[in-house]
Amino acid sequence: MRHEALRAVPAARREAVAAALRGTFGSRTVDAVTPLSGGASGAMVFRVDGGGTPYMLRAEGTPSPLRNPHQYLSMQIASDAGIAPKLLYLDDAAGVVVTDFVVQRPLADYPGGQGALARAVAEMIRRVQAAPAFPDFTDYSALVSRLFAHVRRTGLFADGLLEAHAERLARLQESDPADPAQAVSAHNDLNARNVLFDGERLWLIDWESAYRNDPLVDVAIALDNFAIEPGLEEDMLRAWLGRAPRPEVLQRLKVVRALTRLYYAGVLLSASATRPRSAPDQDLNAPDVTQFLAMPMHTMTLSARVHLAGKIYLASFLSGDAVPPLHMI
Repeated sequence: MRHEALRAVPAARREAVAAALRGTFGSRTVDAVTPLSGGASGAMVFRVDGGGTPYMLRAEGTPSPLRNPHQYLSMQIASDAGIAPKLLYLDDAAGVVVTDFVVQRPLADYPGGQGALARAVAEMIRRVQAAPAFPDFTDYSALVSRLFAHVRRTGLFADGLLEAHAERLARLQESDPADPAQAVSAHNDLNARNVLFDGERLWLIDWESAYRNDPLVDVAIALDNFAIEPGLEEDMLRAWLGRAPRPEVLQRLKVVRALTRLYYAGVLLSASATRPRSAPDQDLNAPDVTQFLAMPMHTMTLSARVHLAGKIYLASFLSGDAVPPLHMI
């Protein structure tokens, strides 16, 4: 391996990355290690070129106390099932993996358009849920509660402004407790940034949130991110189940969808809370999804757009109204 190939890697992670490259390539030449944009988790992602073939190397950044300790076993199971790219090297302790590199085509190029893409995503959920069981990690409803409690503690909003949300969350948790016996393998962050199209098929990446969960969590998230045209929700549900959903499934889906929207409200608003503010936000009013998506992005800072999107997700937790797909925020 040429030493200069590692210059793009931060010094603190260089040895772990070098070990991964030795484990993957042995004595073969590594021509280049090129940084790519990482995900929301803060992981470092690199394209590695060796022997005329590209690979992807992902290295965790600063470990979080909330880190899912089962993400790599879940990724291995998904790779073995042909859902995630082929896993070539894994060091769980170091938080480094090497996989095949997927040369992406835009999802908009998927044959058959948005409808066919939505159905293919739903079928992929079915494949994930049919895979060997991922490990247990946490109760999803409890995770949503912790994240929402964190947002309330940040002082991002004026005192009392989120009481209605807290009360509804408590009612949902009391009326619809999770049933661990129904839990299945789940990705838990199934948005368009985590779905790759190689010109022939879809791949699912970024498994850091993967663990055994309520089967409707991936469905609820996917509906909000891929069923963006009229009629696609029913198509996706049929593709997932292989038949029309029963009324009791649709009723539970409303509950789970509220929880997933509050979860993403927590993710977005936690990010917003890291930015300095002169005073707590006194107003929960937000545009609807059509108005939000029509806003010219150049007129807003990214932090302002994230904050506004978080408020839309907060409002949807109470109203059930549509939310913007995460890749459009």
